[in-house]
Amino acid sequence: MQSTRWLLPEGVQETVPPESWRLEAARRALLDLYWRWGYELIRPPLIEYLDSLLTGAGHELDLYTFKLTDQLNGRMMGVRSDMTTQTARIDAHRLAATGPARYCYIGSVLRTRPGEPGGSRSPLQVGVEKFGDAHLHSDLEIVSLMLETLRMMGIEQIYLDLGHVVIYRRLVALADVSSEFEPVLFDVVQRKSRPDLDRLAADGRLGATLHDRLATLIGLSGPAGVLDRARAVLGGIDPRIDSALEETADMVALIEAHYPELPLFIDLAELRGYRYKTGLLFAAFAPGLGRELARGGRYDDVGSAFGRPRPATGFSADLNLLAALGGFADDRPAGGIFAPSGHDDESLLSEIRRLRASGERVVVATPAHAEAHIEVESSGCDRILEQIDGTWRVRPL
Repeated sequence: MQSTRWLLPEGVQETVPPESWRLEAARRALLDLYWRWGYELIRPPLIEYLDSLLTGAGHELDLYTFKLTDQLNGRMMGVRSDMTTQTARIDAHRLAATGPARYCYIGSVLRTRPGEPGGSRSPLQVGVEKFGDAHLHSDLEIVSLMLETLRMMGIEQIYLDLGHVVIYRRLVALADVSSEFEPVLFDVVQRKSRPDLDRLAADGRLGATLHDRLATLIGLSGPAGVLDRARAVLGGIDPRIDSALEETADMVALIEAHYPELPLFIDLAELRGYRYKTGLLFAAFAPGLGRELARGGRYDDVGSAFGRPRPATGFSADLNLLAALGGFADDRPAGGIFAPSGHDDESLLSEIRRLRASGERVVVATPAHAEAHIEVESSGCDRILEQIDGTWRVRPL
């Protein structure tokens, strides 16, 4: 029987050269971008105790988290499936910043299931978070940095979706929906399934008023002008809904002022991250791609479980996906110099050191390799180092 030991688990990927080098170059370029914007790099641990990892934002990630027992003390641990909660913990206790604080991260996460059909279970998560400021300008800063991230990765055709989680949350609260029924209702609205919504009303599980309001909410998607219709049909129901609609309109105005060419759409029934998000939601898409490129939003209560309920907003994306879709190019020079073996030749070793110090890629031949020509061809080098008249010189292959 043929061995399958080389197979990877479904949804788990690996990268090999040259793609792995391109991915690493992208990682470095993004960290430089975030540094220029004033964001501090953090590196949360791959594994934490569950009572920390699944606190706040982490509750939504329970089903996505691989769990295991710490053999040292018997406590339950989890492999991180997202880094938002970890960032909140770091802000609250390790750094304890008193004013606005900016963080960025890039690292692998692991999930028990993909976020969408055919998606990855091992994304390389890249993200930025800003804590300590509740103003819309901080949300604009995060959206701007998200767009810069996508453009740096070579993704030019982008459109932005904007929503607000408070509208659905208040409609459900005003109808006094039970905690048992609410997940069912949430699933229907998230899928925008009008037939299922009608069925719940026909079965007597959903009151007529809430049915009509949610049916309206599901239809409130489209260009920015949809906000006028939203005000007309949902305005006056609740002051917090009115405030959410105004906040969304203000954000639209800011984005249109800063990015007048960016296609912008409103989707007031988009609820990703509903369990911990507290305000504006945003996501970036590309034409023809049925999944988001990046997403984020405001989650002001995420730090409360750690004793510091600071305002917070941020975004995250899968760098593997961005690299696969975008045209980011590794700008390091191609090729290299193939050098002969000579561990006892000080002049050769000195020249190799000099070339490497100057930024050249130098591959040294394997001593006594039986098929030296194969090694030269597989090295990717386009030049060779030879001794001519007692001097080491580089010439084209």
